[in-house]
Amino acid sequence: MTLHIFKQALLICAMLQIGGAFFSYSAFAQVKVPVTTSELGVGIGGANYKGELSPNYRFLNNQPALTVFYRRDMSNAVTLRGGVMVSRRVGEENNFLDETYAEERPFHAYRLARLSLTLLEVSGGMEYNFLDYYDMSQSPRVSPYVFVGVAGVLHNVRLYVDPDTAPFSEAFNSKITVAVPFGVGVKYALSKHWNLGLEFGARKLFTDQLDRLSEEDEKKWANPYDKDWYYYNGISLSYTFYRTNCPPSYRKRPGLLD
Repeated sequence: MTLHIFKQALLICAMLQIGGAFFSYSAFAQVKVPVTTSELGVGIGGANYKGELSPNYRFLNNQPALTVFYRRDMSNAVTLRGGVMVSRRVGEENNFLDETYAEERPFHAYRLARLSLTLLEVSGGMEYNFLDYYDMSQSPRVSPYVFVGVAGVLHNVRLYVDPDTAPFSEAFNSKITVAVPFGVGVKYALSKHWNLGLEFGARKLFTDQLDRLSEEDEKKWANPYDKDWYYYNGISLSYTFYRTNCPPSYRKRPGLLD
């Protein structure tokens, strides 16, 4: 009898302990204060051009590019981003093509254009994270993402074509145009504050004037219906800032007789 009473008392104590732990966790979850995060970072990589001189994307055509960016989370999945990217490239037409493509398009070897192009991009957009990147219980913290946005592009171009085959040689000329950046990436947490990123993105342009070949003799030197593109791929390092959002203070609600 005494053993039976002891077992019942032990069972009641265990239930009380479990119940206390449950209610304590519930209370903690209710008073948990949300945290807002933002990131500031830099990236280095390559910018690539696709147009009249380089009709196909070719990884070997990448030339150095630098980017600075800022991110601010709006939810676990959605992040707003803004950034600046700058790149400069100088190249001759034959260097843009691989041997196979050069044999298929002998016109490029005949035209022998040379391009000097500087890009300055200012962009804003949105990222969608497939995983909760700021869930500190994850180990490791990593999330792939996709992004889309809009950008203003200042491009400074100088075009030179062999005078034996074409009658024009252009001085430096600057123009501003609009692009739509989109792409994919992955971010990895090195620590609570430091992040490593890898990204590949394309920029859709609504002009065929990035290389300026379409300005000359229309269809003689270029296809005006095939719009230009450029790309950026690189790695980044960023620092995360955490801000605790304090709950609103209690205020007296006015009554009917106040």
